[in-house]
Amino acid sequence: MQDFGFERIGKRLFSEHLVGGNFGNMSVRDGDAGFYIKKTGAYLDDPGDPVHVPFTGNVPKEASSEYRVHLAVYKATPYRAIVHAHPPYAVAASLVLDNIRPLDSEGEMFCPNIPVTSGAPGTQGLADAVAQKMRDNKLVIARGHGTFAAGATLDEAFLLTSLAEHACRVIALKKMFLF
Repeated sequence: MQDFGFERIGKRLFSEHLVGGNFGNMSVRDGDAGFYIKKTGAYLDDPGDPVHVPFTGNVPKEASSEYRVHLAVYKATPYRAIVHAHPPYAVAASLVLDNIRPLDSEGEMFCPNIPVTSGAPGTQGLADAVAQKMRDNKLVIARGHGTFAAGATLDEAFLLTSLAEHACRVIALKKMFLF
């Protein structure tokens, strides 16, 4: 099986505490044929072989439960890779904010606006909401659930995921220092 970098990026997600357990997933577009995605229940740092999901036709039962979001985003955008993670500060911020505006210089430069959207995990409703926001944004947070970041590569999507968590941590720390 081709090495898409799933294990390498998965290990980085774990080392930065952006995921826990077997939560989160990632995918890489396969041209116009579909995409490869992590298997449901597999750990990101030891994902095994990814599952191919076609753009049309039956979805393999082994595909991650969030395959609908990945499918909708790929159909709506030109992105080639998606990382979905559960960074704790970003998830917490999404519970109280509808839109996150980073205060740190990297956040302002690379993701000056992080929209928050809603939808139950694993549903078509979430898929449609995320895909709609990702037409104009490379990074979206599903309220109380996690980030969806996209780009030309898994590395770019990972970087945006990490930036989202850093930006939300800075916002939280700033509030702590304001007494």
